[in-house]
Amino acid sequence: MTSTQKPAQKSTQKSARKSGTAEKSFDGFTAEEREAMKDHAKELKTSARRSPRTARADGESDVRAKIAEMEDADRVLAERFHEIVGTAAPQLTPRLWYGMPAYARDGKVVCFFQSAQKFKSRYATLGFSDQANLDDGALWPTSYALTELTAGTEAQIIALIERAAG
Repeated sequence: MTSTQKPAQKSTQKSARKSGTAEKSFDGFTAEEREAMKDHAKELKTSARRSPRTARADGESDVRAKIAEMEDADRVLAERFHEIVGTAAPQLTPRLWYGMPAYARDGKVVCFFQSAQKFKSRYATLGFSDQANLDDGALWPTSYALTELTAGTEAQIIALIERAAG
């Protein structure tokens, strides 16, 4: 190579991160899922520092604060769901679970309320974990879409909560 010749040029392609398209690349989790995992880590640290004697009151306070942050439609549903669980299954302890209001038996989540805004879905969800006593044959639902609370849906929710907590 002479002094006037230039060396072969390197590729000018930038990585997805450097070109500003990192948000479009797939890394396995959505931003909402990563945020929920961060919430869960924070919840675990907080609960480890709390006294077992105040767990119920602290959980109640945390759940009410999380519900207060929700958008109007979800907040109304979550507030009523919170009341229903407190009445139908007072033995369940309110707590946060992945940033969602949840209700636990012996420290393990039985049911939870997921607002529509949490994962940018079109409806709120009432969900149950494998700790819920809802087993019915070989197939049963573990989550329900919730768009409004009527007398009929409240009765269904009460029956599900009582059964799940049983």
